Amino acid sequence: MQTLLDAVVDLVALVSPSKVRTVASALRGLAAPKAAPNANTLADTPAARAAVARVVAAWGQEQASGDEVAGMLLGASEARLRVERELSVELVWTGPTTRFVPTRRTEQVLLDLIASATTDLFLVSFVAYDVHSVVTAMNEAASRGVRLRVLIEASKEHGGTLDKDLVPKMRASIPTAEVFTWRERPEPFVDGKVHAKVAVVDGARTFITSANLTGHALEKNMEAGVLINGGPVPKTLRDHLQALIDVRVIDRA
Repeated sequence: MQTLLDAVVDLVALVSPSKVRTVASALRGLAAPKAAPNANTLADTPAARAAVARVVAAWGQEQASGDEVAGMLLGASEARLRVERELSVELVWTGPTTRFVPTRRTEQVLLDLIASATTDLFLVSFVAYDVHSVVTAMNEAASRGVRLRVLIEASKEHGGTLDKDLVPKMRASIPTAEVFTWRERPEPFVDGKVHAKVAVVDGARTFITSANLTGHALEKNMEAGVLINGGPVPKTLRDHLQALIDVRVIDRA
């Protein structure tokens, strides 16, 4: 059965939903794959014809009716459409732009993301300072009852690599935020840094970027990132950060 499932998924990923419906209609009502139309009549390109042929060949290895194979095709196609509707990935760019490729700036995306938070927000950055707009947005989120957590690099005094301890300033700027650092760094992570720059909101949206939470990064540097709405990545990233807390890899500062 796995061979048939793989063939169905491969076909659905390759061709449009309308083509999938065409193939499903052609297979519906058939008792055996030998009665299936030639793949050349069901698809327009060599790759698509080959994918249809693989479905029919895999069907021949299973005890299944044409109705069942057609149902598998339609179900997989609907799942693909739903994922595409619910998942979006957007390029985010700070720095010089052109009129040829429209992009959104890092600061605006981050502010919009924070403003959309309803339950929890987790920010990770190597350093964080001189970002008054972000601080204001986070405090407004806190006033709405959003749980705020921030992971930043620790000072050398506390097991990190920074000359200056940024934790007190973070606490003073955003009093309700839970601030975390990575203090214990055993092999092979000795001399490692908190170099990730991500924001996760409600386990539903995430922003992965090259930009630190600094004025230069948000306004002047050439920085790139992606904003992901929906899909499994935001929840997976939030769960991973929570797991790092649970196993004490990162601790409250």
